[in-house]
Amino acid sequence: MYRERLQSARLLRLTEFFPVTVVSGARQVGKTTLLKHLFPHHDFVVFDASLDLEGARRDPDLFLRNHPPPLILDEIQYAPELVSAIKRAVDRDTASGAAVGQYILTGSQQWQVLKTLSESLAGRAAFLDLQGFSLQEMAGSTTCWITEWLENPTKFFEWTKTASYAANNLQSWLWKGFMPGIQALPDDLTGDFWAAYHRTYVERDARLIGDIQDWHEFGRFIGLITALTAQEINYSQLGREIGITPQTSKRWLQILEATFQWTALPAFSGNSIKRVSSRPKGYLSDTGLACYHARLSAPKMLGSHPLFGALFETAMVQELRKQTAALGIAASWYHWRSAGGAEVDLILEKDDNLHPFEFKLTTNPTRRDCSGIAAFRAAYPNRRIGMGAIVCAVDRPRWIMDDVLAIPWNLL
Repeated sequence: MYRERLQSARLLRLTEFFPVTVVSGARQVGKTTLLKHLFPHHDFVVFDASLDLEGARRDPDLFLRNHPPPLILDEIQYAPELVSAIKRAVDRDTASGAAVGQYILTGSQQWQVLKTLSESLAGRAAFLDLQGFSLQEMAGSTTCWITEWLENPTKFFEWTKTASYAANNLQSWLWKGFMPGIQALPDDLTGDFWAAYHRTYVERDARLIGDIQDWHEFGRFIGLITALTAQEINYSQLGREIGITPQTSKRWLQILEATFQWTALPAFSGNSIKRVSSRPKGYLSDTGLACYHARLSAPKMLGSHPLFGALFETAMVQELRKQTAALGIAASWYHWRSAGGAEVDLILEKDDNLHPFEFKLTTNPTRRDCSGIAAFRAAYPNRRIGMGAIVCAVDRPRWIMDDVLAIPWNLL
């Protein structure tokens, strides 16, 4: 059954104004399904690493001539020679007054091909990142609470009185993960899904993209990094754990990031405090993969596991990123930690306003849980800092301090 995606309206909008639209995201997040649903009459070509389909790599201009637009090219990273040919075709068609929305490309990595696309098609292409299902998409909702929060936080509390909520199944949500293909599977097959996902990614995607010789060690590295989600990144520590150099651990993390498996948030800094943490904080893209590597056999096993809090933070960081991406909100993301140990899990910067978020696995947040947000305000008295939010397991929103609101994790 097809689920409506929050990015649908934005994707359609982009194709109305750009000749090329690039949809990127990790494997199996639903790129192909989304495009076939929204553009059922487009010609559709899927590329593969082992085949030069119709000579696309050998003679890209002839290939495009045999596939006139509107055209969807799936997994464009396997046919990089087409990028220059697409640029020539777009420039030629634009000069003759051709319509926008000629080419839609997909890719499951941000490596050389997508980088070349952004450089070669500057001004001609729009880019959209697709992630796994959000809470809204799983619940069949089209609302995003982050919009109300950013536009008018003082009225947000009143707005929530009529808002909707997703099912309160936190452990199951984190354990299973957000990939579209796993949602209809029974729990006893969830491990098989993630085992196949891990194997395909390590043995095919990562080896091809990153030229990894020892893919067994790289697989162990992925298992290690999933246990370090929602932590600051120490490349030397990562290397020591499995006997690789800090340089190798950094390169392998870059491969994970380039293939949308890992998100790194830089540390926030400003002129008023120099002694802040400079290490980025990393997050796995899907908590289901982390639960698989932690050998958690059922959702109930998560409740007492030491990773529970980190996985909750990971999921909520990704949720906010999904919401803002769907709404086309231009935002920057940071984490913050002072030399004294005060920290804020997430800082969203929009229009020079800073919005602090904390993620707590508690049903009863107190003023003590606001200490990081209070320290952040004190550290930057001259910056515009909005209302603070503690996203947690409360059953309804409630004020903890005058400028900090507790928000249910499953608010839609």
